[in-house]
Amino acid sequence: MHTSLRYAALFAALILATPVHAHGERPHAAPAVAEQTAWGIAGQAADVRRTVDIDMTDAMRFTPDTLTVREGETVRFRLHNRGRMLHEMVIGTPDELAKHAALMAKFPDMEHDAPYMAHVEPGQTGEIVWHFNRPGPFEFACLIAGHYEAGMRGTLQVEAAAPVAAFSEGVVRKIDVANGRLTLRHGPIANLDMPPMTMVFRVTDTARLAELRPGDTIRFRAERIDGVITLTEWQRVP
Repeated sequence: MHTSLRYAALFAALILATPVHAHGERPHAAPAVAEQTAWGIAGQAADVRRTVDIDMTDAMRFTPDTLTVREGETVRFRLHNRGRMLHEMVIGTPDELAKHAALMAKFPDMEHDAPYMAHVEPGQTGEIVWHFNRPGPFEFACLIAGHYEAGMRGTLQVEAAAPVAAFSEGVVRKIDVANGRLTLRHGPIANLDMPPMTMVFRVTDTARLAELRPGDTIRFRAERIDGVITLTEWQRVP
C-alpha cells in the first residue's frame, strides 16, 4: 500500500502519515488553513498575475530550469509532461529537497502530496499555484526515485520586495478632482530623496480626494510609478 508523507512533517520529524493518492494531473486546491513554509504559502487562483509554463521530459530536465519571481507574487506554474513516464515538480529549499530525494530513493513506492508539488502523468498537464512571501534562493525538483539524482532540478530565485515607503507629511494647497491631482506643501520625502517643497502629485484613488479640503494636513506615502510621483496612501492628521 502506498504511504503519504506530509512534506513539512518529513523534514521536522520524518513521520509517515496516512495513505493518499497524489498522482495525477489534478491541480491542488488551496487548503482551508494554508501552512507557511520557508519558501512561501499556498496561493489562491484569484490572486495569480503570472503563469509560467514548464516542460518536463524523460531526459530528466525541466524547461526552463531557472526562474525568478518577486516576493509577494502569486504564480501559477503550468506543468507539461512531454515524456512517457510520471514526473513531478516540488518546490523547496535545496537542503530540504535533497533530504526528501534521499528518502524517496530509500522508499521509492512512497507517495507524497502538498500544495507546493504536482505529479503529472505522461502527456498530461498539472499546475501549482504558489504565493512567494519569503525571499531567497530556492529550488524545484522531481523527487521520483532516480530523477533527482539524474539532474531533474532547477533554481528559483525569489527577489526581495522593495521596502515600503515611509510616511511623509504635507499641507493640502489645491485639489484637482477632475485630473486626479493634489498639490501639497510637504516636508522631506526620504524614499524619493526629495527636500521640502510645494508640488503637484498624482493620486491612485481619486474618489478619496472628496475627503480633503485646502489647509488639511495629511500623512502620506509617495512613490514613483511609471515615472510619475504618485500618492499611494494618505490619511488626514486630526
